[in-house]
Amino acid sequence: MTRSALVLAALAAALALTTAQAQTSAPANATIPAPADDALFRDLGGQAGIDRIVGDFVPRLVSDARMGEFFKRANQEHLKQMLGELFCRISGGGCVYTGLSMKLAHQDVDVSRGDFNALVEVLQASMAAQDIPFAVQNRLLARLAPLHRDVVNVH
Repeated sequence: MTRSALVLAALAAALALTTAQAQTSAPANATIPAPADDALFRDLGGQAGIDRIVGDFVPRLVSDARMGEFFKRANQEHLKQMLGELFCRISGGGCVYTGLSMKLAHQDVDVSRGDFNALVEVLQASMAAQDIPFAVQNRLLARLAPLHRDVVNVH
């Protein structure tokens, strides 16, 4: 699995944890890069496409044997909102991400590389189920990849 894929998995775990914690710090919008163009956002189907991906992704996380423990107690609607904001911002849709930073969201949860990989696999399945072309999937994963450093904390 590519490093990009690993990052995406950790990212999702971080957003799930955000739902379990009070938002006691400033939003992490400044730490989530916004690209100069919206080509990826458009290729994902705009906000409606991102909403479909996230709507498929969160239930898959909860029901996945590897990921369920991380997400079963999360507020799923809030998690969908945070993932939607994150995917929108990072793909160039102009959204503001209002969640916690990835580092803060994951500081009290042990996230291994294997956990991260499993999450990426679930996200890829969700994108495939929404007919997102493989090349577009890879572009999203590449944008999410730099967040990996703040999510995986078990080495």
